[in-house]
Amino acid sequence: MVKVIGVDEFGGPEMLKAFDIPARPVGAGQVRVEVGAAAVSPTDTIHRSGGRAELLQKDPPPYVPGMDIAGTVSEVAEGVDHLAVGDAVMGIVAPTASHGGYSASIVLPARSVAHSPHGASVAEASTLPMNGLTAQYALDLLNLPEGSVLAVTGAAGAFGGYMVQLGVHRGLHVIADSSEADEALVRSLGAHEIVRRGVNVAERIRALVPDGVDGLADGSIQNEQVLGAVRDNGGFATVRGWQGPSERGITLHQVWVREYATELEKLDELRDLVEAGEVTLRVAATFPADQASEAHRLLEAGGTRGRCVITF
Repeated sequence: MVKVIGVDEFGGPEMLKAFDIPARPVGAGQVRVEVGAAAVSPTDTIHRSGGRAELLQKDPPPYVPGMDIAGTVSEVAEGVDHLAVGDAVMGIVAPTASHGGYSASIVLPARSVAHSPHGASVAEASTLPMNGLTAQYALDLLNLPEGSVLAVTGAAGAFGGYMVQLGVHRGLHVIADSSEADEALVRSLGAHEIVRRGVNVAERIRALVPDGVDGLADGSIQNEQVLGAVRDNGGFATVRGWQGPSERGITLHQVWVREYATELEKLDELRDLVEAGEVTLRVAATFPADQASEAHRLLEAGGTRGRCVITF
């Protein structure tokens, strides 16, 4: 049996509790990871509260959140050649029913699992896969040539921070939003210019780039409120499925990280960038698995900078 943290009824953080479920066998092309840490994301709180109840309830509970894990490989299927038992790894999880990252042991496609960055703690490594791959996918969809101008909203958050750093790595000129309190953090991530976050941020971006930015990644989920910052025929990356309406020939890119869930090469690239010091891992707080509800409360209270992480 495997210990997991999930819900059998949707609701607030207090609904999270421990369950024991049967261990899954390791099939072709898969590995088993003994999980040391699982990062907590806003997607997990939607999962817990019932925002995806219609989709989840086709299967029996418990419903286990979690899209990022780090730990140690304990079993490898035949034919998997980039991992071995005992390797320190990180992985991305596409949760379904009781299969989620809040699990003491999990079976994943081998191409969803890469070696952890050298020198990173298990908690730090768990913060990279989902948000890092989401940022990679957003940049790939925007497909901006070197020297283009990229705006990032929610730049102090996990996704936004990776967008800033990966955008700089790709040779883009990055304009990021920030509160006064977060400005030093956002500057440390490499943003070339900073505008104050909040209402009318699109106007402040336009004051710097009168013709509009070439692309915008909307980590703060402002949707139509920031569309005006983008130039005619530019690109807009949305991480919550916003579908417009668009305007002025702007392309809306729907960034669903599940599309990159088995992009091993992208995950390996993220590891290399962490080891090179170009991408920063940020842990806001850690909680034992039995206190996962406290991690959810802290995240939902707002203002965390970095990921809350639950540990097994």
